[in-house]
Amino acid sequence: MTTVAQRVDPGSPSNPISRPEPPADVLRRTLERLYGDQAGVLLERVGQSLSCATEQRPDGLKALDRERVADPAWTRRSGETVYTFYVDRFAGTLEGVIDQLDYLASLGIRWLHPLPLLRARPGDSDGGFAVQDYREVEPALGDMATLERLASELRARGMGLLLDVVCNHTAREHDWAVRARAGDPVYRAYYHTVETAEGVAGWERTLIDVFPDTAPGSFTHDADLDAWVWTTFYPFQWDLNYANPDVFLEMLEVLLFLANRGVQGFRLDSAPFLWKRPGTSCRNQPETYAIIEAFRAALDIAAPGVVLLAEAIESLEDVLAFFGRDADGCDLAYNNGVMTALWGALADQDVGIVRAVLKAAAARPDQGAWLNYVRCHDDLIWNALAAYASPQDLARWSAFYDGGGFSSGRRFQTAAGGVPSTNGMAAALVGLQRADVDPSLALGRLILLYAVVHALDGWPLIYMGDEIALGNDEAYADDPLRRDEGRWLHRPMMRWGTAATAMSAATSEEGGAAAVVLTAMRTLGEGARALNGLGVSGRAEPVPLEPAQVLGFSRSGGRPFLCLANFADRAVVVDRPPGFDRPGLSVLELDPRSRRTGQSRAL
Repeated sequence: MTTVAQRVDPGSPSNPISRPEPPADVLRRTLERLYGDQAGVLLERVGQSLSCATEQRPDGLKALDRERVADPAWTRRSGETVYTFYVDRFAGTLEGVIDQLDYLASLGIRWLHPLPLLRARPGDSDGGFAVQDYREVEPALGDMATLERLASELRARGMGLLLDVVCNHTAREHDWAVRARAGDPVYRAYYHTVETAEGVAGWERTLIDVFPDTAPGSFTHDADLDAWVWTTFYPFQWDLNYANPDVFLEMLEVLLFLANRGVQGFRLDSAPFLWKRPGTSCRNQPETYAIIEAFRAALDIAAPGVVLLAEAIESLEDVLAFFGRDADGCDLAYNNGVMTALWGALADQDVGIVRAVLKAAAARPDQGAWLNYVRCHDDLIWNALAAYASPQDLARWSAFYDGGGFSSGRRFQTAAGGVPSTNGMAAALVGLQRADVDPSLALGRLILLYAVVHALDGWPLIYMGDEIALGNDEAYADDPLRRDEGRWLHRPMMRWGTAATAMSAATSEEGGAAAVVLTAMRTLGEGARALNGLGVSGRAEPVPLEPAQVLGFSRSGGRPFLCLANFADRAVVVDRPPGFDRPGLSVLELDPRSRRTGQSRAL
């Protein structure tokens, strides 16, 4: 792979971000749309909460707010690398995370995104996504004081903390649910409940199961409530009722509380499910986008430096709306379509699917930025590409990564009519765990994918362990609390011995694959950040090229930029397209040890 930024005068800058409507007006208009006659009282209560949060916001955070407001395009900078991990799997505790900040800084990390770390229900908590208390840290990981210290340490290093907030549901053991089960009608109204089996059947007719194998259906009967409670995910995760204005206020106050503890961004988990409407899939409803826009407007008043990330693994059309429809919404969204397409292209050695999805992803609004990633803690969902690929393509890719190709992935469940998703660490999916796969080709595949996500517009994300080619955790099947949830396959423990060896290795022979990948990650991060000083900006847009194994894309703003990525298992010769045939500067130059195969060779 090679990327070229030509030495010419900068072009016209991309359209600047602007928020012409005052956030207070956006908030009022949006809440009136959502809650009608109830909006007046809600606005008064929201105003009190915002005033209190603004008054209590620490001076250091206010200074950061002012800095970011003065540079509204800061979220569009290249190289704002995010590192995501489970605290216990990465470093044991929050104190352990603090101890590893030098390691993360050496990787060029700008944002830490720990997966759920707020107090979860005892026992099975869906990996922390069943929250019992939003204002306490899970005791085994630390406490709120330690979280604040982590946030402070990160700010001192020019880094930020991006925290998971599970906004669609709470644990059955959350205080609101406990009160609801005790008969309090105020808190019963915090949740969606249905009184009859017939009523449940009416809703279920148009719903799509998230976990059809391990948690079929979207309702769970609760004896205390003498009713069925909405449980989109697992029976112990109760969906909140955002048609109730009290729920909106409660969740807003959670965001404000954590923002004033030093959290600089929130991943809004399960955002598509916030609003329920009969006769629909109850995903991506117009009111869902309005709720996000209201959160954004409220934060613009009290904590404008805080970013919002939409966790919406849906069709690209539905994801784009999370950036905002009637006002600004999330600042970031997962570029799920491009990520999934990259894996499909790798299997086929044909980049047609990437070109199609990349073109569609360029429709993002100016104020939005993509979070570009190769893997994460969730499964790889092929069905998200249904609008761009045939059912045969989806089925072929699903089978390929279930052992049919070079990978050591494993199939995961799917809703009726879909194809199975895929579980597995990136290193396993590219073939590094298989004795019958050429390790140099597997290594090239892994680096190729990460090179592409660093060259795209948006923020690159590294999933814990990918930087040292960490493989699958096959031992999860021996753990009674994890064995029934296949996604634990790609949630291994960090191997610090491997990381230490890779950090100190002078050659690939000394550090092996881990050293090669670690060096490549550092180089890619430095190159992505260099794009800012070179004046490269704008959206990634596909460039027509032959042969089909080579992905080419440019960036629409600033200096001309070209990325070429070879998805073949051999070297390929390609002519640079018109306009890119002049001498240029290689920006994302990889360590020669990582370019031993056609997969990541500079073209």
